[in-house]
Amino acid sequence: MPECPELHLAGRYINETCGGLVFEGGVQRSAVGRGPEVPFSSDAYKVTAASRGKELRLTLEPPAVRGLQPPRHAHLRFFTRESPPRALCFVDPRRFGTWRLGEAWQPDRGPCVLLEYPAFRENVLSNLEDAAFDKPVCEALLNQKYFNGIGNYLRAEILYRAKIPPFEKARTVLEALKHREQNSSLTLSKKLKLKRDNPDLLELCHTVPMEVVAVDKNLFDPSDSDNYAAFKNWLQCYLVPGMSSLRDRNNRTIWFQGEPGPMAPKGQKSRKKHAHLKADPEAPTPMVTTRASKRRSGGAEEPPKPAVKEEEEKAAPDGPRKGRARGKKKVAAPPTLSEPDAPVRAKRNRTSARRGRGAAPAL
Repeated sequence: MPECPELHLAGRYINETCGGLVFEGGVQRSAVGRGPEVPFSSDAYKVTAASRGKELRLTLEPPAVRGLQPPRHAHLRFFTRESPPRALCFVDPRRFGTWRLGEAWQPDRGPCVLLEYPAFRENVLSNLEDAAFDKPVCEALLNQKYFNGIGNYLRAEILYRAKIPPFEKARTVLEALKHREQNSSLTLSKKLKLKRDNPDLLELCHTVPMEVVAVDKNLFDPSDSDNYAAFKNWLQCYLVPGMSSLRDRNNRTIWFQGEPGPMAPKGQKSRKKHAHLKADPEAPTPMVTTRASKRRSGGAEEPPKPAVKEEEEKAAPDGPRKGRARGKKKVAAPPTLSEPDAPVRAKRNRTSARRGRGAAPAL
């Protein structure tokens, strides 16, 4: 599901793209959309957007298209008044998202980590007695009551940069921050330097999403084909080769480096993403040694061929056919098939007799 940076960028894209557009008619809902019908219709209206954590709100204000084909998986569509018309579409191939009618944000979501940082920090540190913080910190970070906007990739990046094991108890980590705030005797300048050089977990919950917004400023620009590449290069932990992964108690995969922590699930082995899974354009083509290449005589003189090459030789209709007996060196086919050499026939009979295969196979 999209996290706060993506929703913030989506809102910015809508406002920039649709700021000068006038829409008309009703709002079309796809047959498989997860939200309700939108009972709205107008001869002319504008669309504006605002984001908060993991929510995006659209406002329709006064100042479809018949024949316009919306894209696939467009579950909500707003059509412009111009001719030919354009459509603003909510595209959701996996149907994770839904929508509600009304002006209020969801009451069970806390302040946004991106746009309401002071209130977000206060909400967490003033409620550490909540049972939500009895859980591992990686699971607590997905609780939208306190970490509104944090999702799976953000929690991995935040914990990696904070050098916190994902299965450390959340209250243990956060109480240390509260204690440091209450008992710090540092001057203001030293506090600012410490914050800049060694940001704590809650600070990273704000600054890491801000980095995504800066990196992916063109994330919703359909003309920018490299928008995802910039995001992928920004990742330091999530899906990165060399990192380990475990599934938490909600069956969500958490990526990390080092030890998982004391609250790691029992009986589950950490999986590591290997570097060779990432394509390296300069890596040499691997050579596969097969049983056939090991049987081939004169191996020191002729290097083994790749498996694909060898399979092509087996499939070639004009090449020599190999015998079915295993462990036997390659035997050159005679010029004609009428009278095989006696030594060859005898050798095949001896091999077949030892293996109990009966008559020797024909050459």
